[in-house]
Amino acid sequence: MKYAIFGDIHANLEAFQAVLAHAEQQGCTDHVCVGDIVGYGANPRECLDIVRQMGWPVVKGNHDEEAVQDTSLDGLNPLAKQAMEWTRAQLDPDDRAFLKGLKLVRQVRDFTIVHATLDTPGSWTYVTNKFDAMASFSYQFTQLCFYGHTHTPRIYVKGNTVESLEDTMSVKLEMGRKYFINVGSTGQPRDGDWHASYATYDVPSQTIVIHRIDYDIETAQDKIIDAGLPEMLAHRLSLGK
Repeated sequence: MKYAIFGDIHANLEAFQAVLAHAEQQGCTDHVCVGDIVGYGANPRECLDIVRQMGWPVVKGNHDEEAVQDTSLDGLNPLAKQAMEWTRAQLDPDDRAFLKGLKLVRQVRDFTIVHATLDTPGSWTYVTNKFDAMASFSYQFTQLCFYGHTHTPRIYVKGNTVESLEDTMSVKLEMGRKYFINVGSTGQPRDGDWHASYATYDVPSQTIVIHRIDYDIETAQDKIIDAGLPEMLAHRLSLGK
């Protein structure tokens, strides 16, 4: 059994399709999504259709939650506000019902998935260093947990202390240790690398690998502009920021 774990798709259909094709080449038999299917990109419904039709385990992200609310968006910056207003207008009742019904935390087989943190998953707190990760480890009851939200791949390991494995893109699970792993962003990386990010978890070998892959970024950018979304949302894709 081999899992493909992805998240922060953000309605980037080209990146999502490229990740799924790469996962198939890697021999993945199962798929899991750590949230934020929609937001920013030009294909929210198409990305939702893929996830819904396949019936994969998925948890709710903050953009997934915001997209189905009727609350004011005045608290967002102008770029994010315009993108979310557009996204809300694209979704039909079935899309909204699906997103609204998603859980914040799920256990899949022998591992956990969450979008942000395990200690306060609905507060959408960012885990950006080992000190942030400590709080989630206290609520992690499986050896392994995958998350997203920061759009930056990162591996945290808890043994006697908590370590952040900087620039490490693969790890083999060891008995007596816990792992809190950010799979990066499929549709909108923000670590300075524009390539789509996702992780594979090979169960027999107990190995996790984070992959970075090419996709048709020009088409994704053109779609954003053609939809009337802010051009900066297209430009930032090539910056990985």
